[in-house]
Order: sequence, then structure tokens, then C-alpha cells
Amino acid sequence: MLFVVLATGLLFLALPSSQFPSFKPTPGKKYSNSSVYSPLHFSRDGTFQLSIFEDLHFGENAWDSWGPQQDINSVKVLDQILDSEPSLGLVVLNGDLITGENTFLENSTHYVDQIVGPMVERGLTWASTYGNHDSDYNISRSGILERERLWPNARTTQMVFNENAGVSNYYLPVYPSARCTSATCSPELLLWFFDSRGGFLFQQKNPQTGNRVGQPDWVDTSVVNWFQQTNALLTNQAGKVIPSLAFVHIPTNASLALQEHGVNPNRQPGINDDVPLAQQAQGWCPDGANDGTCAYGGQDMPFMQAITTTPGLMALFSGHDHGDTWCYKWDTLLPGMTVAGNGVNICFGQHSGYGGYGNWIRGARQVVVTKEKLKDYEVDTYIRLESGAKVGAVTLNSTYGQDTYPQTPDDMTHCPTCNYTVITPGPGSKKMKRGLQQVFRLTGS
Repeated sequence: MLFVVLATGLLFLALPSSQFPSFKPTPGKKYSNSSVYSPLHFSRDGTFQLSIFEDLHFGENAWDSWGPQQDINSVKVLDQILDSEPSLGLVVLNGDLITGENTFLENSTHYVDQIVGPMVERGLTWASTYGNHDSDYNISRSGILERERLWPNARTTQMVFNENAGVSNYYLPVYPSARCTSATCSPELLLWFFDSRGGFLFQQKNPQTGNRVGQPDWVDTSVVNWFQQTNALLTNQAGKVIPSLAFVHIPTNASLALQEHGVNPNRQPGINDDVPLAQQAQGWCPDGANDGTCAYGGQDMPFMQAITTTPGLMALFSGHDHGDTWCYKWDTLLPGMTVAGNGVNICFGQHSGYGGYGNWIRGARQVVVTKEKLKDYEVDTYIRLESGAKVGAVTLNSTYGQDTYPQTPDDMTHCPTCNYTVITPGPGSKKMKRGLQQVFRLTGS
């Protein structure tokens, strides 16, 4: 049992990992169904729907009362949206599940249980990418994956094992029907998941400075090579181009170039408040230095080239920039770019968690794929808000970017039970260490 001295002088009880609040199964309740263990597939009516949650940011300031209150509100968002979308084939957690810099080593990955609880309760299956906040001194991507895999509903896995690749790089095939397997059918749809890395390395500090060791924040070339080789193999096996969707937490430089080109609220409906947005390789130099002297290093160019040269790839979905929620068809060579778009759609979702910066209304992007529209490489998408409202509904088709749609309102929500005026120093800070020393003197520990 550990007591922490707050700035107010009060003692706060920090729970050991065995007592950390997590999802608690109800005895006798069914938490999964046969579809959890079977390959993903289109429903009988020929549809497959995904719900994309991003930037949940569980675990912020667990030592202050408002931190756990944020997580409670984030669980409510998950509950409300999942209840509003009864036909989900897959839930995607698109990065920054946890605010890793605020976590303690002993229980940093236990937040996974709270995050996936709403899916487990409903017998839904999910797949994750990891974001920059999912790696820090007290938390690792591999640890999060290990915690996810404790639940049978998890489809998150690792397919690239290069030490620089990150963890959440893999693909999931979606088959035409429940009767199909990899031995009997070709996939109708491919879902690609990429790890854009970032954050800090687990339990590593610079021996000279004592500072945490940062890691690059772009999709590594080893992953790009795996993606291109694997996609070519799957295409060859199927004897045709397989339509696909892709997910990565940090957007590429193409998103910034598109934003600078101009986001039209009727042709690319969505919030556009994070200006300029933060892209992969931001703050890095072309030579790999990360000393604050460069604005952008260009290390995401191989990934952008792969995205734009993959036949059948319809859209790439990102998070990271909480105040951006638009989709944009990338079909030209944009100013300042050396990679030309081929018509792939670049999309943001909606900030889903009450953790993380910003008070934009929380929600999750929905993607509805139908067999009929897939023939023309088209998908429908919209954002379901915590209020129940549906905004930003568009069809990502050949005329997207020319068609007009209603503008998306720029609404805000606030945590009604969170008192942000009390902010206590976090783990590893000098004030926290002094507080612990004072507690140990008081308790004789």
C-alpha cells in the first residue's frame, strides 16, 4: 500500500496493481460468441461495419480525482456509441489507448481492461494500432498487446518483428460470408494496421542526461517492405486486386499538405481546428537527428509511396490530431510534396476519450462497407457522437471532393465531474519523490 503526498498536503492512496480498477466479469454472463473466434466476414445483408475509436487516453493523472473521472466518462462514450451501432463487425482502437507518461510501472497496462470492457460485455471483437502515448518509460507496446491478448475478443497481433518496426503491424482479412475460411475463399476486403511508433522507449534513459529515450514517429521501412510484399502475395493468391482499408495513428505529411491546400467544410466536412496538424517525422531532421532544429524530416515518404501505389486501397484512417475530423481525396501532387496522390482518401476520426487535449464532442468514425459498393471501391462513412447525433456522413467514391455535404458543427463537451484545478506532480517528478520520502518518514516504511 502506497501513500502519496498531494500538493495540498493530503495523503492519497495509490493502489497496488492487484487492486487497480479494471473490468470485472459478471459470473455466468456470456462475453463472447462464435464470431469472436471465426474469421471476420460480411453479414448476410452484404455489409461489414467498423467503429473507429481513437485517442482514448486512459490513465491520465490517476493520482488526482479528475483522472479516474475522465476514464469513467470515456467508458460512457464507448457504451453510448456501441449501443447506437448494433451491426458492428469490428471495433478499431486507432492509437493512444493510454497516456503512458502518466502511468506507473506496476499497473500501466491494466487500463486495457477498462478500455475493452464495453466490447467484451457485448461480445464484440476489436483490433488496435498503437500511438505515441502508448510507449513511455513505464509502459510498452508489447505489454499492451500482451494485456489485450488476455481477452479472447482481441484480434490485435504482431506480424513484423524487426526491432525498429514497432508492434501493431498486421492485417486482417474479411471474407464474403461466415461459411468462408482462408482455405475455401479469398478475402473480400483487407484491413491493414500500421504502427507509427513515437513516444519513449520502455525503461530506458540516456546515461549522460538521465532523460527518457525517444523513438522515431513514423512507419518504419521494414514495415513498408512487409506491407508491399504481403499485399503482392495476397493479390497473387486471390488472382485479383483485393479492396482494402488502412489504419495508422499518426497521419502522414500528406494530411498536412492537404490541410494547407484548403479544407472545404462542404466538400470535406469535419472539424478543422488543429492547424497546422502534427504529422509523422515532425521535428526530426532528414539525417535522423531529433534536436529541435528541423521542422520535418521526410522519413514517412516510403510509407506514403506505398499507400499511393497499392491498388484497391480506398482509405487511410488516422487519429493523433484531436481537432481534425475530415476526409480528403488525395489525387494530385501537392505543393512541397514529392509523392503524388492516386485518389486514396485520407481520413481523421473523432477524439473519443475524455483524456487528452481538447474538448471537442467525443465520438467515433463509422465505416460501412457493402459488397455492392465495393465493386467500385466505394465506402460510406460518418461520425457517431456521444450525444447520439450522426454528423459528417459522406460516400468516399470517385466524385468525393466534388460532391457537397452539410457542414459539421464544431461542438464541445466537458467532463461534468472533473476538477482540473488540482494537478499533482506525476510519477518520476522531483515533487513526487519528495512526497514519497515524506510519507516514508511519517509511516516508518
